[in-house]
Amino acid sequence: MTGASSRHRFAARPGDPDRWIKSAEASPRASTAAGYTARLTIDVTPELRGRIKMAAFQRGITVADMLRDLFAREFPADERGSE
Repeated sequence: MTGASSRHRFAARPGDPDRWIKSAEASPRASTAAGYTARLTIDVTPELRGRIKMAAFQRGITVADMLRDLFAREFPADERGSE
C-alpha cells in the first residue's frame, strides 16, 4: 500500500503528554484520585472479575469507586487503633 492509511484511530495521542495530563479540564474523578497514594493489586478468577464488573456497571459506578466504598465500609478509619 502506498500513501497514508484512511483508518481513523480511536483516540489520537496528545502532542504534549505532560500538558495534557496537567490540563485544567481534568475530570472530577481525576482530582479525587490525586488523594490516593497507593495501588492495590489482587488476583481474582476471570469469573469473579466479571461479576465485579457487572455489579459496578449495574450500579452505574466504576469498579474502582465500588471497591473504595467497600473497603471504606469494611475498614473504617475510626477502628485503626482499636485492636
